[in-house]
Amino acid sequence: MVKNTDISDWKARKVMSKRPERGIETMFRITSNNHQRLSDMADNKAHIMITANSIIISVMLSILLRKLEDNPTFIIPTLILLAVCVSCMVFSILATRPSMPKGVFSPQQIESQEVNLLFFGNFFKMDFDTYSNAMQMMMNNREFLYGNLIRDIYAQGTVLGKKYKHLRAAYSTFMFGIIAAVIAFLIAAINV
Repeated sequence: MVKNTDISDWKARKVMSKRPERGIETMFRITSNNHQRLSDMADNKAHIMITANSIIISVMLSILLRKLEDNPTFIIPTLILLAVCVSCMVFSILATRPSMPKGVFSPQQIESQEVNLLFFGNFFKMDFDTYSNAMQMMMNNREFLYGNLIRDIYAQGTVLGKKYKHLRAAYSTFMFGIIAAVIAFLIAAINV
């Protein structure tokens, strides 16, 4: 005969064993969503920086460069502004430029559980059956599955770190460069 306390202990253990998994899955989902939102924000900021600098360069090339023959004192400030805009665009493009892995994984990587099957860059050149078999292996192995989720979040974080590093450089270059260009234009205007 089974005691009532044994049943209640079993139910309590069963409930407790489910909670961490749900909590872990929620943590992975929230973290992944947060990384995706931060990545979208970085891409939008880079797009704004590219657009603003493109407009400045277009105006400089269409209007300002024609006037430099008449006002050669504005050549240096114009070159400073042009260099600033180009530098900002380069940093912004670097922030949004994707890096592509080779797109394949080896059977040894599956056996050692070191490949991230959740990132398309690791399998986009492979046939469906190989990928499907690897996914089945991962889904049947909790350690492999959670390891992939951890690897995926880590990879997202390292990509975000690079994006924001380039964005910070673009915005800093823009801020200090615009100040330097305006000062150079003022000095040139005073010396005309």
